[in-house]
Amino acid sequence: MRFAAIADIHGNCAALEAVLTDIGQQGIPTNAIVNLGDCLSGPLDAGKTADLLLSLDLPTVRGNHDRYLVEQAVSDMGHSDAAAFAQLTAEHLDWLRSLPASLVWKNEVFLCHATPQADDVYWLQTVSRDGHVHQKARADIEALAEGISQSLILCGHTHMPRAVMLSDGRLIVNPGSVGCPAYSDAEPVQHRVETGSPLASYAICERRDGLWNITFRLVPYDHHRQAAIAEANGRPEWAAALATGWLS
Repeated sequence: MRFAAIADIHGNCAALEAVLTDIGQQGIPTNAIVNLGDCLSGPLDAGKTADLLLSLDLPTVRGNHDRYLVEQAVSDMGHSDAAAFAQLTAEHLDWLRSLPASLVWKNEVFLCHATPQADDVYWLQTVSRDGHVHQKARADIEALAEGISQSLILCGHTHMPRAVMLSDGRLIVNPGSVGCPAYSDAEPVQHRVETGSPLASYAICERRDGLWNITFRLVPYDHHRQAAIAEANGRPEWAAALATGWLS
């Protein structure tokens, strides 16, 4: 089995197109790509991204921002969700509503956006009271994987490429973010997540002799143009993240 995992596109269609091209160049067909959610939210090209994703019909799980787009009133949405919502059609919203919170792909890979229990909780990281992001304790990571029998578990949400092996050999992989390399969040306390690179991230997963081989790939694209779109849409923090992978 060999396939690609993408996550956290956040309406960055240019990054998604670059990643899809790179996946094809690695000999992986479109029907061997899975999507871990947070597809559209952001000040970029939500409508165009939605059109492309609907045409691809990838196995996709719902991210927290996908959920916000269909559960919240526009007046209650954050800036990124509201900007995306303004570009979406009824068909796009129906697609978001149809997405499952988790799924098992080909009986062998477990997919979720953040954790199996919640779409807005960090699985592999934790945030200290002073706003620093740290690796979560192994026991806490393993507790969230209880009951999952698949040997490969995929999650997104933190936008950080990462792989953690559990004590029983199961592997949790976060492929990183296709379209949003840095962000800030107020929950559970104010903190930043910054990859330090503007490149689009995804992962190739291949099982060899019963073991999973994971390759993280960082793909260049015209990120400066996307940064300019964010700046023009009044989102300087997004512009900085897209241009550099840092928020400032």
